[in-house]
Amino acid sequence: MMIETPFKLNDTITIRTTAGEEIVARFQADTHGGITVTKPLALVASAEGIGLGPWVYTVDPASNIKINKDNILFVHKTEPGMASQYMTATTGLTLN
Repeated sequence: MMIETPFKLNDTITIRTTAGEEIVARFQADTHGGITVTKPLALVASAEGIGLGPWVYTVDPASNIKINKDNILFVHKTEPGMASQYMTATTGLTLN
């Protein structure tokens, strides 16, 4: 599988895995075997709508996490509304 990555360092990206998970994270690198990200959050459904929650529980989310390309269906730049929500969740800053 060939994945083109027109992303730059720290872009907010969305990854859809073969397990059906949708992950929003900060892009770090695209290597032959995988996509490396930091601060991955999973989309979760709640009574208020779609939100973001932890994707990994036992790993420091600020560390570089490599996701094997065999487990990825697609990678795309995150739409602005969700990217803003992600930024608020990971930094505490609100974008206007």
